[in-house]
Amino acid sequence: MSESPVIKTEFKDLKLIHRGKVRDLYEVDNKLLMVATDRISAFDVVMDDPVPNKGKVLTRLSLFWFDFLGDILPNHLITADVDQYPSACQPYLNELRGRSMLVKKAKPLPIECIVRGYLSGSFWKAYQRDTNVCGFPLPSGMVESDKFDNPLFTPSTKADLGLHDENISIEQMEEIVGKDEAGKIIDVCMKLYQKAADYALSRGIIIADTKFELGWYKGELILIDEVLTPDSSRFWPLDQYTPGSGQPSFDKQFLRDYLSTLDWDKKAPAPQLPEEILVKTGARYGEAVDKIIGT
Repeated sequence: MSESPVIKTEFKDLKLIHRGKVRDLYEVDNKLLMVATDRISAFDVVMDDPVPNKGKVLTRLSLFWFDFLGDILPNHLITADVDQYPSACQPYLNELRGRSMLVKKAKPLPIECIVRGYLSGSFWKAYQRDTNVCGFPLPSGMVESDKFDNPLFTPSTKADLGLHDENISIEQMEEIVGKDEAGKIIDVCMKLYQKAADYALSRGIIIADTKFELGWYKGELILIDEVLTPDSSRFWPLDQYTPGSGQPSFDKQFLRDYLSTLDWDKKAPAPQLPEEILVKTGARYGEAVDKIIGT
């Protein structure tokens, strides 16, 4: 018997401090309990229909990457073993198992840290208008999904729920966080991306781009939130990679492509999703994890 999807958690004895697009965040003993639900968002709108098991897939993959990248940057993970959680969490262990993490309470950076290895998404759209994108003078004649000679760090603003993040230049980022801090952030994100991208390539997956979340904890820069999941990255199958158009993917692009066929203005309320689309989206997520981690 399959588990019921978790759309929204209601842990009455715990202090809910934030409900994001996918994660519900609680404060427990001056730590954070991060719960990955089965909600999915597209075009910055949270869908009403969940993708079964998605939260567990995201958590499993994040835990793998936290461990794999630990030599480059420490992270916020305390434990994902629910039996080690504080006593206040005990009534909710069945719901928390496999889809939650107890983490350090860090101060998130005020910017999104995006690394792009390939010309895709909003960068491709901007490139079609002007080959100088967010301060990066790109070669003319590039086609969609082309690989950059070197990965690019392309920061963006952090938008409130329902609004869109906006790409900004490195100079604008320096104004927000300071020049020295910007340099440190860029350096570590490039190292994280390169190590992960090289590994994923060996498993048959191209990480076209990804968004890292970083924060400060006791004066130290650490990796927080989720990392290198199909929600925060574009994963393409290496054996099908053909520059010149959009690529098949192991991420939510499948859902975006479906939504783009509808007469929908990409604003809330979200349209109802057919069961087939939800199941296929979940299967793509699961396939990515199996390829990266192994079954």
